[in-house]
Amino acid sequence: MNDTYNDPTRAQFDAFKDLPRDQPIEMLNLVQFRDLAEYPDDHVHAGKGLPGAQAYKNYGAETGPILEKVGGTIIWRGSFETTLIGPADEKWDACFIVRYPNSGAFLAMVTDPEYQKAVVHRQAAVLTSRLIRHASTTEGAKFG
Repeated sequence: MNDTYNDPTRAQFDAFKDLPRDQPIEMLNLVQFRDLAEYPDDHVHAGKGLPGAQAYKNYGAETGPILEKVGGTIIWRGSFETTLIGPADEKWDACFIVRYPNSGAFLAMVTDPEYQKAVVHRQAAVLTSRLIRHASTTEGAKFG
């Protein structure tokens, strides 16, 4: 992949915050791991050759309780197989959707002091990612 995306830009974060905050949201997560995690030099795992997948598992283990605390839950998880329409070079190691009671819950999670400590694992693990906000609808299984 030519571009890597690990954190939102200021403009993306501001656009997220400008959307309605009082309704449930779903966040589609698509993640590609580094072969080896890239921790800051002063981190306990720095230079230890920890696989990116393991660093991401560490991120999940440490942030799972915070996700639950803010009322979030993973509502779908899948294993990437192939892209039928879209860039052929995008292959994802982790694919899942997280539902939050509202965007304030998401903001509470990412600003939680314990989350701020744990996010180092995500930053070390992720080569590139997509985090896409969706609004819930009542359309259900109808198409069109």
